[in-house]
Amino acid sequence: MVSIITINYNGWRDTCELLTSLKQFEDYSYEVIVVDNASRDDDVGRIRSAHPDAIVVCSDRNLGFAGGNNLGYSYANGDYILFLNNDMVLKRAMLRPMVERLSDKKIGGVSPCIYYLHKPEQIQYYGYRDMTPITLKHTTEPFDASRREEFLQPKQTEVLHGGAMMVRRDVIERVGKMTEVYFLFYEEFDWSRRMREAGYILYYEPMSQVYHKESMSIPHATSFREYYLARSRMIYARRNCKGWRKWLACYYLLFLVMPRKMMVFAKEKRPDLLSATFRGTCSGICGRAV
Repeated sequence: MVSIITINYNGWRDTCELLTSLKQFEDYSYEVIVVDNASRDDDVGRIRSAHPDAIVVCSDRNLGFAGGNNLGYSYANGDYILFLNNDMVLKRAMLRPMVERLSDKKIGGVSPCIYYLHKPEQIQYYGYRDMTPITLKHTTEPFDASRREEFLQPKQTEVLHGGAMMVRRDVIERVGKMTEVYFLFYEEFDWSRRMREAGYILYYEPMSQVYHKESMSIPHATSFREYYLARSRMIYARRNCKGWRKWLACYYLLFLVMPRKMMVFAKEKRPDLLSATFRGTCSGICGRAV
């Protein structure tokens, strides 16, 4: 059985749409665990009313991405755990190909092909490459619609997609759950690296497909987003860059990336984003990283 864990935070409509699409299309054995991360309104009541068969777990505070998923995992009964964003929807069954891929014990985790819901001709996730060791820049090749079929081939990947990733229970028991130090962003990069360091292969399985509304719960160009992006990127550098590369990476983020972004936000007359970038970077360099 697959335990599907999804987090709800003031997004009951999206959560209900996801659960409805699962009921409509999925034929593989699964259970759904919804973790409500202390939503402001009666999201829990609405979700339970619309989907009484779902396990709804209530947190009395916002635990963030990893914390919410870890809480849901403590209620999971399946041998396969699918962490799935609540702003995803299915258009066909997706679980079986990922379960079959994970039958290979060398593979620790798998992510499906992720399309943009409102731009289905564009593929968002087709396997990720890891970031560069010092500048932490993404090295994944941009999607090219003219070569679409090349992006629909199964392959090893260096990073799973946090919005949709299936991991076997025995892998989690060996590697450990997602670290909660980030609160938001970079958790999947950190976790993927830990799985690879433990000797597991990660995989992209395009036979499984899901559609992403993208940033419904975390809108772009907000101080909330910029704060946690800056903070989590610094924490990732401190946790995962080794030796002298760690010092260079932190120097790069602190004295090159932060000033450059702050100058851009100043020109755009966005003092809220400027402040968020500064505070997030400082929190990432001075706060705990374990």
